[in-house]
Amino acid sequence: MRTPLFVASLLGLLLSGTAAAQQADDEEVPAFDRPGLGLGTGIVPRGAMALELGLPSYTRDTDRDGVRSEQFGSEVTLRTGLAPRLELQLSGSPWQRERMRAPTEPSLRERGTGDTQVALKWLAPLRTENDRFAVLAYATLARGNAAFSEGRQYALAGSWEHDFTEDLTSDLYVSHSRGDGQRATVWSPSLSLALGPRWSAFIEAGFTHTRGEPNESVAGGGVTFLWSERIQLDASLDAGLDADSPDLQAGVGLAVYFD
Repeated sequence: MRTPLFVASLLGLLLSGTAAAQQADDEEVPAFDRPGLGLGTGIVPRGAMALELGLPSYTRDTDRDGVRSEQFGSEVTLRTGLAPRLELQLSGSPWQRERMRAPTEPSLRERGTGDTQVALKWLAPLRTENDRFAVLAYATLARGNAAFSEGRQYALAGSWEHDFTEDLTSDLYVSHSRGDGQRATVWSPSLSLALGPRWSAFIEAGFTHTRGEPNESVAGGGVTFLWSERIQLDASLDAGLDADSPDLQAGVGLAVYFD
């Protein structure tokens, strides 16, 4: 899909979602998956949609040879319900930009698109209201430019949420992916705290083990703000905890629910 057509379609969906967000009704809006390393357990009802945008994301890293890379990117996820506990997700990165600079060489710049993901998310039926468990199975289609593609990947992820109080929630996220000759496991614990009817904050840590490569570990957090019952703004930042991890990962986002 060409970028102008993609942007036009995206704006149409966003405007429709904003109009729907202004309607006064009592329908409960599911939690968005943004932001953070983990996975939310909310499921979009059948016939409804959630549009989640990263505007933009930023990653900075310096390797042991002193090569510094900076990457900006956009992230788009469209979620829609298929059944009471099942939803379909389509994700992509229509715009990516990377700059690499070595100590004694001129900087290199790349622009292009990232890969596309197709996913199914299922919420398990549990007997307690204080616990929620969701599973996400997804496939990454190598549709992006070579500089921004990780190749075809398949992954299975799970997220367990537990409410300590009405305002304090813990989450444990685990995923395993394989493909293109690689296998990687990620796990991430986090704590979320509601600061009021509109604001909330979270702290998190993330640990990645990739076969044949150094382990990575990051930690950070973020905030969310409910502009309305159906529109969320967010910001997050994670910093690397060792020399083999990305120095900085940050982003701001917008999420809209509509039906």
